[in-house]
Amino acid sequence: MPLMGNSTVSVVIPAHNAGRTIAETLESVGAQTHADLEILVVDDGSTDETAQIVLAHAATDRRIRLLSQPNAGVAAARNAGIAASGGAFLAPLDADDLWHPAKIERQLRVFREGGEKLGLVYSWFALIDRHSRVVQLRHRPRHEGDVLAALAFHNFIGNGSSALIRREAFDRAGGYDPTLRARGGQGCEDWKLYFEIAERYHFGVVAEPLTGYRDLPENMSSDVLQMLRSRDLCTADLSPRHPELERAFRSGRNRLSRLLFHRAIRSGRIHEVAGLALSIMRYDPVFFAMLAGALPVSAAKGLIGRLWRSGGYQGQSGIEFARLNSP
Repeated sequence: MPLMGNSTVSVVIPAHNAGRTIAETLESVGAQTHADLEILVVDDGSTDETAQIVLAHAATDRRIRLLSQPNAGVAAARNAGIAASGGAFLAPLDADDLWHPAKIERQLRVFREGGEKLGLVYSWFALIDRHSRVVQLRHRPRHEGDVLAALAFHNFIGNGSSALIRREAFDRAGGYDPTLRARGGQGCEDWKLYFEIAERYHFGVVAEPLTGYRDLPENMSSDVLQMLRSRDLCTADLSPRHPELERAFRSGRNRLSRLLFHRAIRSGRIHEVAGLALSIMRYDPVFFAMLAGALPVSAAKGLIGRLWRSGGYQGQSGIEFARLNSP
């Protein structure tokens, strides 16, 4: 598709059986103060009413288009939507997440101030529940400029809906990797793309929680063993190009396994706790030693909880995301 104006933002929403959330997601996009948008929803083989809901919204907002494909996974769906788009900037958005009305406007402002060296501008986010209430705000790092080493350690952006990406940067990075799904490691496509953009461009940040990230038990990111497999596959692809970052990759892997271990304990998924314990024993023996000796579950919860909370804080629980910030 021919490129549109320099201020046009292509919003790309992959949607698989998103009938419960897609309407609210589209409403948050439609409320953006930056109105020069094209909004592409890629129905990735849904069997529910997703397509009908999108078409109903498209009837009242001509910026919305529906694309349909057999189920191929989130990376393939995003790539298909981006290939059909024409904006100078790309704004991926998951079909159950929300945006603050000024998100795109504030990110474009950072792009204008940063110039051509900026390839991606991200915002902070708030975790929200199925009722769009804020359940957690966390201190986020403020990584800007050359962020490659920071990304080798962990995905500090934290989700697939907070980034605004220059199209040229996306194209040079090669897009989202659809092979992760076939290799049994879907989940870290965002992190891999961000890293490959950071190899070529600087990053900017809007240090406000302008994305509502819905982290529900049925979400892909809740499959802790798959997320760890995905991280390992991406690291195997990326790390040979950067031997100088070997320690950051290794430390980041240990960090993720600890966080996922905490998540599995809190949710009572004992089979995943066992699998993660084996992984931790191999890659992070110091941490494993802390847990050795058959700690009671209550003690393990307390220990891991303290480690988890050391990176953030609980705050403003119960507030609707739409009321978190004023435009």
